[in-house]
Amino acid sequence: MQTVAKSQSKGSGIGRHITVTGVLFSFAVIVAVVTIMVLTALERVAGNANLLDDERSRETTIGAMKTFEEQLGATLDDYAAWDDAAANVYAPDGMAWTVSNYGEMSVNSPLFDMAIVIDDQKKAIIAYRDGQPMAEPLADFFAPSLWTLYDRVKAAGPADRPQAVGFVTTKRGIAAVGVALVRKKSGELDAPAGQHRYLVFARHLDDDRVTALGQTYVIGGLRLAPPAFEADYFVPITDPSGTTLGKLVWISRSPGDIAYAQVRPMVLQALGLVGLFFMVLLVIGWLAGRRLKGEENSAREEALRDRLSGLSNRDGLGLAVDRFVAEARQTRRNVLLLYLDLDGFKEVNDSYGHGTGDQLIRAVAAGLAVLIPQGAVLARIGGDEFAIAFLSDGEHAAALQLSEQILDFLAEPLEIGRRVVVVGASIGIAMSPAGTISREELVRRSDLAMYKAKEAGRARMTLYDPSMDADREQRNALEIDLRVAIESGDLTLVYQPLVDAATQALNGVEALVRWNRPGHGPVSPDVFIPIAETSGLIESLGLFVLRKACETAKQWPGLAISVNVSPGQFRNPAFTDYVRYVLKQTEIEAGRVTLEITEGYMIQNPQRTRQSIERLKGLGVKVALDDFGSGFSSIGYLRQFGFDRIKIDRSLVMDVDQGKRQREMLQATVALARSLDIPVTAEGIETEAQAVAMRLFGCDCLQGYLFGKPMAADHITALLNEGHAAEPAAPRRLGAA
Repeated sequence: MQTVAKSQSKGSGIGRHITVTGVLFSFAVIVAVVTIMVLTALERVAGNANLLDDERSRETTIGAMKTFEEQLGATLDDYAAWDDAAANVYAPDGMAWTVSNYGEMSVNSPLFDMAIVIDDQKKAIIAYRDGQPMAEPLADFFAPSLWTLYDRVKAAGPADRPQAVGFVTTKRGIAAVGVALVRKKSGELDAPAGQHRYLVFARHLDDDRVTALGQTYVIGGLRLAPPAFEADYFVPITDPSGTTLGKLVWISRSPGDIAYAQVRPMVLQALGLVGLFFMVLLVIGWLAGRRLKGEENSAREEALRDRLSGLSNRDGLGLAVDRFVAEARQTRRNVLLLYLDLDGFKEVNDSYGHGTGDQLIRAVAAGLAVLIPQGAVLARIGGDEFAIAFLSDGEHAAALQLSEQILDFLAEPLEIGRRVVVVGASIGIAMSPAGTISREELVRRSDLAMYKAKEAGRARMTLYDPSMDADREQRNALEIDLRVAIESGDLTLVYQPLVDAATQALNGVEALVRWNRPGHGPVSPDVFIPIAETSGLIESLGLFVLRKACETAKQWPGLAISVNVSPGQFRNPAFTDYVRYVLKQTEIEAGRVTLEITEGYMIQNPQRTRQSIERLKGLGVKVALDDFGSGFSSIGYLRQFGFDRIKIDRSLVMDVDQGKRQREMLQATVALARSLDIPVTAEGIETEAQAVAMRLFGCDCLQGYLFGKPMAADHITALLNEGHAAEPAAPRRLGAA
């Protein structure tokens, strides 16, 4: 029995030894096969990566050259298809203009370094290089392929674009050259055949430009080589006849080889140590998995956070509100959501730059973080928009109290660097009772309430009300109809007389816009103008009113015309260009036009206001300060901005006969303006006593229902035809008309 047992024991040991050996051998074979497969795969990946990178470099280089050529073509088209060029290049006395606008522009220009004008006989009218006249003939400087481009342009039909661009060899190297017929912008040309003139631009592809292309398009070692240069990676440059002028070559980055060289030793070492350190690798893999999971969680959290403020972003807010809604359904609590939009943030950005704006966002975020209740989520959901969500046992009381604290906080001046800025906030509040309102609807309601707060005057809070949805629909419909009315010109202007205070003679009118909405009747300007401002229609509306008023005023020679300008128009840097365009289009004297602005925009942007006023006055128009005395008016504004006129607000004029203090304040206001040599208009005159008082105080111009309500243009024409002035003894006759 023992013998048998020993024999069985030996057999078992031999079996285990064979099994282990087989496993080790199999494992060794597997490791070898895996090693070969991995290295082969890496070599293929490296090769494909090299091919892809070289192909990308080739396509990028082709695109860079195409862009280089198209930029010259676009510049050439701007300079050749030009009404002024068509008038001067063909004119006997237009040489100075041609040299100034073509030849001298070639100095230090990034768009072209040669400017040449030739005639139908290929004779150079002017030839400039780098801002200086060229001495050598064109045939000596340019390769004959230049004339191939010239022939294409000359052979272009009436419907074709008379322009050709290509690469041409010059004495300085290879250049993108364009030839175009000098013509009007519309394509018309008055010069007869045989007397045409052609503009030639050249932009040399020198070493600096090639280097710049390589840096711009991230092509390593990009340089220009001769046609015979042997290179594995190149893009040929050909002239219009197909001749290769040179090659753009670069150094292959071979990212695959680099990566393979870095990875191969590590792969071999890793595969060689697999058998010995299998358990260690398992542990390392487990630890690496934990680390990757942690990084994934961190990345997920980072994706839900706003980088500038450090608060949650829109996605983070959405998840938090969803969580609050789900919890509220279980606990029967309420979810409150506040939407905040900063008032005046755009003006801070425009006045002091985005750096100051970013600091302001961080300062506001830090202040709000201190005010929010425990457990609340504070998020930045847009440029200057924030949101606060939290659970509450009550209804709106907690949200209203928090809103008051926020408004008080933002009412205080904030010190940003060395600047002090003042912003407010418009706050919309919505509630999901016991989680019955979904996140999407809750956000929509709070956003709608916030816009209602902004429309109501800003720096306030508004609770969502179901009637707001109907108001929003009505507002959207009103906005659509207003857009159509502006585009179709379906708006009318009325004009309120302005009279001389001493003679009560008509000396001007103020243009006011009116809208008779089809199917609804007249809409008050107090309704549709705010909609135009918030919807972005105010600029097109203002331009329509200005153009229409100037066109109408041409029939009233010598009569001044006043037009109100909204802050939305005034903050547009291109507003002065619009005014210049209207003055030129309507051919009205600029000195007859007065643009009236309110003081609200000046308070927010004093520096930009001053610059805008200076540019407008440079056109010759006058600028008046409207509603003076209704807000924060001060002598500082009058001295700083140099207004041509101020208009006393009607709220002051109406009470002139109500008390001594009111009269003294009005008299002091007018005296202040007169001491600065600023004429004064009093508006809102409704009684003879008011007219007499304002004239005695020193106002030189009066406006109000006493002299006439806003009326159609033909009524103004009738007044002028009757005598161009109201009778001093009976001022109401003007109003009756």
